[in-house]
Amino acid sequence: MTDTTKYGLFFLGGVVVGALGAVAITRGKLDVKPLATDLLSTGIDLRDKVMAGVEGVKEDLADVMAEAQVKSQERKLAKEAQEAQTEIPCSETAVGETQSQTAV
Repeated sequence: MTDTTKYGLFFLGGVVVGALGAVAITRGKLDVKPLATDLLSTGIDLRDKVMAGVEGVKEDLADVMAEAQVKSQERKLAKEAQEAQTEIPCSETAVGETQSQTAV
C-alpha cells in the first residue's frame, strides 16, 4: 500500500466519521454545548499542564547553561593564571642573566 492510498483512506474515513457525526447531531436530541464545553475545559487543563512542564524544563536548561558558563569562566581564569605563572619565571631568569652580564 502506497502512502497516497493510505492517506486517501484516512481522509475518506474522516469524512465518513464527520458525516455520521453531523447526522447524529441534526437528527438526534444530542445536546452538543455541554459536551463541547467539557471537551474544551479538558483541553485547556491539558494545555496548562503541558505549559507548566515546558516552563520547568526551560528553567532547568537555564540553570544548566548558567552553571556551564560559570565553569567555562573558571577554566579560562585558571588557564590565564597558569600561563601567567609560566611567563613569570622566564622573565625573571632573563632579568637575572642581564644583571649578571652587566656586572661582569
